Amino acid sequence: MLLSDGTGFSRLVKTIAGIAILGAVAGCQVRPLYSTPGVVEGKLASVSISEADDRIEQQVRNQLVFLFGGGAGEPQNAAYRLELHVTSRSLGVLADVASDTMRAGRIIVSADYNLARADTGETVASGKRTASAMVDFPAQQFAKLRAIREAQDRAAREAAEFVRADVAAALARR
Repeated sequence: MLLSDGTGFSRLVKTIAGIAILGAVAGCQVRPLYSTPGVVEGKLASVSISEADDRIEQQVRNQLVFLFGGGAGEPQNAAYRLELHVTSRSLGVLADVASDTMRAGRIIVSADYNLARADTGETVASGKRTASAMVDFPAQQFAKLRAIREAQDRAAREAAEFVRADVAAALARR
């Protein structure tokens, strides 16, 4: 026996419709429209990265190694080689006029990269990505140094994400 809720629809029909909608939504997934699952990730895992020259470049490199390999580390036999050069600078953006010191600033990390095939040396992609992080400069010197270092690390992680996106797009086209 069907129970009516006063609007002409039965609870049974509503329940069946609800289950059908939940079943349709459960089958949905979010991924790029024209991609083959796993192909780009496999190519990213075969990219080796040049050695770092300083701390900030090492931060970018470490993040890229993690992003490319999914936490598995560097590849043994790399099909591609990523030459990386990272620079960082600090800019004051908010000056305290009374003491003539900066109270806040911006850390800018720039990553120049060149992705080439390991066997032929043919350039696959190259570019420059820049990321910035805001930082407050406290009065205490050690706190200021730590704030700058943490801002450098944030900007380095963001720059690595940008480079990873560029490299993934270049490898997806191949």
